[in-house]
Amino acid sequence: MTRPDEQAGTRDLQRAARAALASWTAPDPAAERLRHHALALLDEHPDATRRDRRPEHLTASALLVEPRHERTLLTLHPKVGRWLQLGGHCEADDSSLAAAARREAVEESGIDRVQIDPVPLTLDRHTVRCGAGDAIHLDVQFLALAPAAAHERCSGESLALAWFALDDLPDEVDLSVARLAELAHHRLLSRRSASDQQAAPTP
Repeated sequence: MTRPDEQAGTRDLQRAARAALASWTAPDPAAERLRHHALALLDEHPDATRRDRRPEHLTASALLVEPRHERTLLTLHPKVGRWLQLGGHCEADDSSLAAAARREAVEESGIDRVQIDPVPLTLDRHTVRCGAGDAIHLDVQFLALAPAAAHERCSGESLALAWFALDDLPDEVDLSVARLAELAHHRLLSRRSASDQQAAPTP
């Protein structure tokens, strides 16, 4: 049975998730369709963020990028057998989907002081082995930055951790991860350009 505090936390997380996705601009038509699907899931199911909801629930993940914005830390997932971004299930005490993605990134990488961009990069929908059976994960994906001189530590949730160049991912990487890296690279370039323009002297 779900405790009252867990029920309250789940309600708060659902409201935060809906607000974040309602105001988010998707990067492409496929992500926009998934955004509408996620909003409908949240509206129709008060437990849409809980891992025990079947057949589908929301999850959160983050592409963790090192400070020079050249490499990303991927995990060799034991269930999938492929290199993936860091992430997983939401918890009732997560204040938002971004907070869930950050928590998962910290837990799976062993790196503290991870910074999370609260604006999602994209969404992905896939079927995975989850508990005693299969479930559909509607994954809300974020960009995260590792602190300088970060040292990763492999947890029991990973077969291995490794850094890869954003533009040179391993052959075994899922297409969704390649798309996520592309979107992360574009956002980082946009931020760098905006920062350079602000720093430029006024004529």
